[in-house]
This record gives sequence, C-alpha cells and structure tokens, in this order.
Amino acid sequence: MTVWDRPERPARPAPLDRQRIVAAAIELADEGGLEAVSLRKVAARLQAGPMRLYGFISTKEELFDLMVDEVRAELLPAGPAGGWREALRGHACRTRASALRHEWLADLLGGRPALGPNALAVMEALLSALDGLADLQAVMRAVEVVNDYCTGAIRREIAHLRAERATGLSERDWQHAHGPYLTKMLATGRFPALSRFVSEGREVDAETAFHTGLEWVLDGVAARLDPPA
Repeated sequence: MTVWDRPERPARPAPLDRQRIVAAAIELADEGGLEAVSLRKVAARLQAGPMRLYGFISTKEELFDLMVDEVRAELLPAGPAGGWREALRGHACRTRASALRHEWLADLLGGRPALGPNALAVMEALLSALDGLADLQAVMRAVEVVNDYCTGAIRREIAHLRAERATGLSERDWQHAHGPYLTKMLATGRFPALSRFVSEGREVDAETAFHTGLEWVLDGVAARLDPPA
C-alpha cells in the first residue's frame, strides 16, 4: 500500500491530519531546505509528539513525496492550452516559478515518476494537449525532453542562487574576484575559443536564458511532432 491510498487514522486528542503535516513540512523546507525537514521537526512545528505523525506518514521519503505533490498543484494549468507548444511552455514556466518559490523542489525533480494526484493531473493535462499529434512514444519523448530541460536549467539556476548566499558574492562579484586568474590563463593562447567567448559574448539574466533555451527545445520538439510534408 502506498502513501497515496493508505487511509488516515483518526486524530486524537489535538486536531492533526496529513494536510497539516505536509503544510508544516513545506514551511520548514522553504525556510531551511530539505535538511530542515524531519518528522521530529515537523511534529515540533505542530506542537505534537513525533510518534503521532507515524499514524499518517511512515518515512521521511513518504513525506517528501507528499510535499512534492502538494507543490505540483501549482503546475496545473488555469484552463485549456492554445496548442501543444503553449501547453509545454506554460508547464515549463510554472515549474521554474514553483522551484524559485520552493528551492528545495530542485533537489527532488527527476527520478522515478511522481504518482500523487496532483502530479497525475499535471501529466494528464500535458498528454491531453499533445494527444493525436504523433504516436504515443513521440508524445512521451516530447514531454520528457521538456521536463529534462527544466530539471537541468532549474537546478543550475538554484545552484547559482545558493552559491551567492553561501559566499556572499554576487555573480558580478565572483567574476571580478576570479578575473585576474582567468585573464592570465587566456593570455597563454591555449584557449582561443574560450577567449573569444569571454571577450565577445553577451551575458543574459537567468530568466532570459531559461526562456531562450526552452524555445530551442520546443523547436526541436516541433520538428518531430510537425514534420514537413
């Protein structure tokens, strides 16, 4: 029996249910990351004994599953998409926005498919938007490649944000601190392509980079779903 179909036990004496437990866990994770989440800490946040939580959740991994699915509700589209490209683009943008609100989500993206009710509803919406455009395998690959792009891009962006907080250096500060070393290495002539990139390349912000890469990915998907006649 999974955490999704296990019935909840009656809560006595103080009101306690799985929804309150998950909400408290998300609060802790938003404040301090996944390392701040444990059944003991969640129980303390709810002013309940730790053993009471085991009537609702067996392991921390189950708690993480429930947390992810609760956040997945933020990925549900507001209404029907205007086509497969809009559906995939909207999903990608909502995923990034959710991860920026809940940075710990980046650590739990990928892996085995999420099976919670919200995750299933999100997948249903995506597959419905692509239904009939190509064979089932092509549709599944299209969804997977967009999700894979999102996972990589989001993890990279979150890693940069965490590095800034950990070091106290902004991206610009970090570049200035390492500039002399990089200039010395490029002056050796051993890295001509990299030297040209550094001197002529144009920096873009994280949001622009995400959307640019996403459109390139969607162009690739289009080539498979809408082949030329």
